[in-house]
Amino acid sequence: MQKLVAVTGATGFIGSVLIQRLIQDGWIVRALARTIRFPDTESIQWVQGNLDDFNALHRLVDGVACVIHCAATVRGSSFQEFERTNITGTENILCVLAKQKHSPRFLLISSLAARQPELSWYAQSKYLSEQKLIEYSDHLQWTIFRPTAVYGPGDKEMKPLFQSMYRGFFPVVGKVQNRFGLIHVYDLVAAIQVWINSEKTINGIFELDDGTPGGYSYESLKVMAQQVWKHRIHCIAIPNLFIRCIALTNLWFARLFLYSPMLTPGKINELQHEDWVCNNAPLINVLPGWHPRIRLQDVLSEVI
Repeated sequence: MQKLVAVTGATGFIGSVLIQRLIQDGWIVRALARTIRFPDTESIQWVQGNLDDFNALHRLVDGVACVIHCAATVRGSSFQEFERTNITGTENILCVLAKQKHSPRFLLISSLAARQPELSWYAQSKYLSEQKLIEYSDHLQWTIFRPTAVYGPGDKEMKPLFQSMYRGFFPVVGKVQNRFGLIHVYDLVAAIQVWINSEKTINGIFELDDGTPGGYSYESLKVMAQQVWKHRIHCIAIPNLFIRCIALTNLWFARLFLYSPMLTPGKINELQHEDWVCNNAPLINVLPGWHPRIRLQDVLSEVI
């Protein structure tokens, strides 16, 4: 019997790493993409469409053993922009799965931001996406992963921060002592690999970071980078009023010129939150074959 898995968000940062690892594990990947850039092979079947296209979703999930839902919107100028992909898109694929004779296992790649849905449109949309899945819990076996900030090859969000540190300036949004977790994309994908190859029923919501006790602070990250790069780095505290004015202006311009902004008042709320540290223990208990292996200090020079 073929090992067939469906993946959404396959051309994104996490998805592109994931499908390569799944193929190496012997899975045949059926991947959803708006634009088909590569031909089908023995290992990967491309389905052209999006999360609003029910015909494409039926083709995507037909006969698969597992669905890994990575697709998500991470930037936008209104809640509706996040809602369309993160909430309605998730609900659409779940509706299609509910009509299957044999429901596949379902893994939602959410975000630690869903732990604090009041902070931003993005956080709220990820939380509500999780709730949609829980509503369908009678129809399928489901798992939710909530990774913290993910970095590694192909990352476009964290890389500018690391590059700024390398140049000697570390911008601080919020309090210097705020704590946060990080996870390398290879460790996140490794957790997905263990999940998909596990025969156990694993229902629940699980947080993931790299296992650094107590996570990181701006100060500890600065000290680590100085030790790795052997030069001084200055933490530059950005005044709250100043950064919020920039974020609000960016939001206005985004609505005027019709682009999707990353820096918004909601993103500032996320960046200023005091605790983004994870507890890996529940996931390690149900996936004993997984634990994070990559520490930031060992790959810091690679990420820039």
